Amino acid sequence: MQKYDLLIIGGGMVGLTLALAVRKLSSLTVAVVDNTSPCELTKDPEVRVSAINQASEQVFKNLDVWPLITNMRYQPYQGMHIWDKDAGGSLNFSAQDVDKENLGSIIENNVIRTALWQKVQADSGITIIDQKIASLGMGDSEVFASIDGQMPIMASYVVGADGANSWLRSQIDMPMTFRDYDHHALVATVNTKQHLTPTAWQVFLPSGPLAFLPLYEPGSYSIVWSTSPEQANDLAALSPEEFAKQLTSASDGKLGQLELASERYTYPLKMRLARDFMKERAILIGDAAHTIHPLAGQGVNLGLVDAAALADCFAQLSKQNQFTDINSTVALKAFARWRKNDAIEMISAMEAIKQIFAPLPLPLQTLRGFGLDLINKVKPAKQLMIKQALGEKSHLPSLSKQKENWSIT
Repeated sequence: MQKYDLLIIGGGMVGLTLALAVRKLSSLTVAVVDNTSPCELTKDPEVRVSAINQASEQVFKNLDVWPLITNMRYQPYQGMHIWDKDAGGSLNFSAQDVDKENLGSIIENNVIRTALWQKVQADSGITIIDQKIASLGMGDSEVFASIDGQMPIMASYVVGADGANSWLRSQIDMPMTFRDYDHHALVATVNTKQHLTPTAWQVFLPSGPLAFLPLYEPGSYSIVWSTSPEQANDLAALSPEEFAKQLTSASDGKLGQLELASERYTYPLKMRLARDFMKERAILIGDAAHTIHPLAGQGVNLGLVDAAALADCFAQLSKQNQFTDINSTVALKAFARWRKNDAIEMISAMEAIKQIFAPLPLPLQTLRGFGLDLINKVKPAKQLMIKQALGEKSHLPSLSKQKENWSIT
């Protein structure tokens, strides 16, 4: 029987970040179960991208992953322009407002995972198991996993970083709070000949938000169009030319004449929140614990902070020789409360934004537009909003801070 300190189910961005973070902060041994290696990068950008904020970027820097990402391809952006299609009000955010070089970076998911994968493969304390778990048993002090075609595994803890449809969450029978947003997201890559300063654009349409995220090639954007399931299907069925016309019209031509540069994909948007993020010796992080509306692009950042925070907790327990001690439950429950509270805060914020930009009668639309323009002129209010988007908080994991500020608590 193979024995590890930690068993991670799911080798996506969050699971691999946790594995590297645990190894960075301790000498604990880790096994990651995932039978899908990263796809080879092509010359064309991947459709699925993430808006990585400064807190997540710092995690990648402290794990020595950031140079691998930047050596592939990424796009920092210095500005954000948000406007209301109906009311006409707008907000303009700039990195200069908070004395930063940029507001974040748009990176293809496969680029991030490839960089993390390379780093994981170079760490002798991390084992990749490219098979599926057949069954899982929970003892008082260990977790037992049967692996297809391999020896069983024993570990002190198991972590589910296996996505929104988490296998581990199902195995431990963890109840979920669930809400269907009744929206689908349509994602694609589009091009324009109008080359602008790297800026994230978002327009709130009556049917939902439409975001344009700048990619590494000038004039290339990843779009996320959140709308009703019916309209998403209709948009996906349009000819490339007609789709481009509708997209250009929806964005008020602010990015110039747009053209479709990829396949279009749609997926349903749902809010999920696990009742608890841990049960006995099983812990949930990332989308396995929570999913939120993508309108602010904070879902992956929330998951990466989960990973960094859990690594802090495991490292502290190991340092105090309490990793397998009964006292570990107290520390892990504190971790779970913290991360659940952050998830609830983010879910509530997304709901508030969604409601603010919901269709309104004409007089209230005018008032909403006036409110946006007013906020745009109030520098302290804008600075607060930007710092929230950057991931700046009073309570952050050690790996989300610059190295001189590291403190495992």
